[in-house]
Order: sequence, then C-alpha cells, then structure tokens
Amino acid sequence: MQDMPLLKGRPTRLTVLDFGLFKVHANGRVIGICGYLVETDAGEKVLIDSGFPPKYAEDAERATQEDRLYEFGEVVECRPEQLPRPQLAKAGIAAAEVDLFILTHTHIDHVGGISDFVQAPMVVSAAERALPQPLYWGQQRPLDWPDREYVVLEDDTRIGPGFEILMAPGHAPGQIAMLLDLPNTGPVLLTSDAISRPAEIDERFDTAPDPETAIASAARLMEIAEERGAFVIYGHSPEQWAGLRKAPDHYD
Repeated sequence: MQDMPLLKGRPTRLTVLDFGLFKVHANGRVIGICGYLVETDAGEKVLIDSGFPPKYAEDAERATQEDRLYEFGEVVECRPEQLPRPQLAKAGIAAAEVDLFILTHTHIDHVGGISDFVQAPMVVSAAERALPQPLYWGQQRPLDWPDREYVVLEDDTRIGPGFEILMAPGHAPGQIAMLLDLPNTGPVLLTSDAISRPAEIDERFDTAPDPETAIASAARLMEIAEERGAFVIYGHSPEQWAGLRKAPDHYD
C-alpha cells in the first residue's frame, strides 16, 4: 500500500447517488446505476463516478440508438434529476465544491461526466488511463480523454486517512474499488464493478472480459472485507439497491 495524501481529512459521510436504472437484456436484470459522494472532516468533497452521459437524460431512446446500447440492454430510468449535479445538490453540495473526482473505470454508466468538475483532479488507475480512449460500450469509443489534471495510480493507494483505493482489474483493465472508514458505520468497501453483485462470485465472473483476473480481484476484496469487518456496497446489486440509503440520506 503506497501513500499519496490527496486528502487531509478522514471520511465522515458517504452518500449514495442515484444515477438511474438499466435493464440487461440477457437476463432481464434491472440494476441501479450509482455514484458516491464522500465528505471528510476537513470539509473535502469527493465524487466517485458520474453515471451515463447527459444525452441519456435528454433523450434515452435516441442516445441508445446512437451508441447501439440496445445490443446490451435498455435505460429504464435516467431523468435530468439523476445526473451528477442535481444528485450532489440533493446532498447539499454544489458542483464547484467537488475537490476530487474518482473514476472507477470507463464504461458508459460511469464515465458520463468525465469532462465535468474540471476544478477537481481526476483519480484513475494507470491501466485505465493507458487506454487510447475510454472503454464506453462495446466497440463504441465516442469519448476522448479530456484535457484536465489526472492523478494516475499504479498500485493500492491510501489517498488520505481512512480512505484507500484498491486495484481490482478484471471487469475493466483498470477497475478500482475503495475502502473507507466511517465514524459510526465503520469500514465500508465500495466494490464498484469489480463485484457488481454477490452472485457473480459463484458464477465465476463468466461475463467479464477477463474472468480469471476478476475472480482473483474479487477474492482479494472479499478477504479484505472480512478482515476489516467491512459493510460491502456492490456495484449493481438489484437485491441491495432498494435498501441503500441514497441522497439526501447518508452513511456516517
């Protein structure tokens, strides 16, 4: 674990941001699209992920045709109020207040705001940043890496007291997860899509681009969660989604 002090304070509040719902055609599964806001006792605000591109809130059907996303599934819900700025506003935070922007990986439902919050350095893994363009979806590569400040991480990194970023490739080359220590909730593991739902472990990540690496990453994350006694929030678990506290509610 390397140290890179990007934050001065300890996490005091975690807010789940609701970026909409998506239905996977292959199995009919309806999944929540989430991001996170982390606030520290030094007044710092950290945004994690940014949902679908804004065009999906303007006209989801047209955007789906443009990106050929219909080959995979259907955007069930992506309203204007489910974009990052209004979701942050529900938590009482203005977009200009974001101090750090963490991108867990570059798939379409996480990378939508890659050119936003430019006042904040973007934290991304080296393997993901090394891609010629963000992964987006399928063979579609409509986005370029924007001209902004990047903090590129090679290894597990403690970016502040009680805030660790963990390398967890498999679902994407540079997939990352995060481990937070909250005052009352205690340790929280945000797996992102390294483990989208618990059943993926039993299914041995058979739909991942790199199943063997995904299996190893998930095993490591779950071992860390067990060792720390962490509450695990999965990337897209239908069973968990409805019960999660979402903005303006939070975990502290």
